[in-house]
Amino acid sequence: MQTVPTQEAPAADRKSAVPKVEITGLHKFFGELHVLRGVNLTVEPGSVTVLVGPSGSGKSTLLRCINELEQIDAGRVRVDGELMGMREVVRNGRVRLHALPDRVRAAQRARIGMVFQRFNLFPHMTALGNVMEAPVHVRKVPKTQARQRGIELLERVGLADRVDHYPAQLSGGQQQRVAIARALAMDPELMLFDEPTSALDPELVGEVLAVMKDLARSGMTMVVVTHEMGFAREVGDQLVFMDGGVVCESGSPAQVLDAPQAQRTRAFLSSVL
Repeated sequence: MQTVPTQEAPAADRKSAVPKVEITGLHKFFGELHVLRGVNLTVEPGSVTVLVGPSGSGKSTLLRCINELEQIDAGRVRVDGELMGMREVVRNGRVRLHALPDRVRAAQRARIGMVFQRFNLFPHMTALGNVMEAPVHVRKVPKTQARQRGIELLERVGLADRVDHYPAQLSGGQQQRVAIARALAMDPELMLFDEPTSALDPELVGEVLAVMKDLARSGMTMVVVTHEMGFAREVGDQLVFMDGGVVCESGSPAQVLDAPQAQRTRAFLSSVL
């Protein structure tokens, strides 16, 4: 495994208000491929951060590192101030990282909802069954309680009349809305979206974005990888442009979209807008 030296500011130097997500000096390798090259990112509670950039820029890998679906090679990822996947041990004046037990990491991941490009619904389960699955089998929620909560969530995403439909009986947009309801069923504190509309026909994109806008209005903290610049401008609090595994530019959507400072950002936006 490649190693990259990292430095971290003392705790006393950090802001008094704890960010929802704080990423410092994050590096990730896949073999010899250096995918993330010292990423720093802060996400404030209740905000929407939109990640944009060309394919292969590290956006999806960054999400997977936040959610511990990928093990990082250097740096720190904190959610609500809690170090994800690791614990710090001080020996002889030096800080060393030790991996947390799997059960502890699983508990950390349970606080974070994630929606993927592909819906990954269980084909043999109804929409309601898919939404109930994790609360019942992971959190041991009683089935009657999980059922009621599942119905409420499907109503919230506009699928009250589809609770007993199987994935094959649903459109792509409806399946993705079930996937969002499934993630919400675990009562996450943070939602990650990895290009949630990229696999949809154009006429179905709007219905998924409408659900995401409703989540944003409710105060859910969200990190969204997308090429939907209209969504970024309307809903985003922070727009982050990534390329080559680094953050090239960040700021409010209006700042980055209307007056990008980096040449690479300008070139990318000229190709997508």
